[in-house]
Amino acid sequence: MWDAQFEEIVRPHLSFLPEDAAFTPELDLREFGLDSLGIVDLLIALENAYDVKFTDDALAMETFETPGALWGTLSGLLVPVG
Repeated sequence: MWDAQFEEIVRPHLSFLPEDAAFTPELDLREFGLDSLGIVDLLIALENAYDVKFTDDALAMETFETPGALWGTLSGLLVPVG
């Protein structure tokens, strides 16, 4: 699954998600408050935190549907260490 930093970055963009609610791979990000401006902010935060650049094909709406989809795309951009 993802690291703790991922949830720490994504969760604040979900204004309708209660603090004690589970952050699961199938959570509908838009249902819990991620809008188009939030996507841009989230994208920048993730690129800065993980030192990656989302490619054009990764910028599809499907990428930002669930944490699982977003992590799947992001983890594909990470360079393996060692």
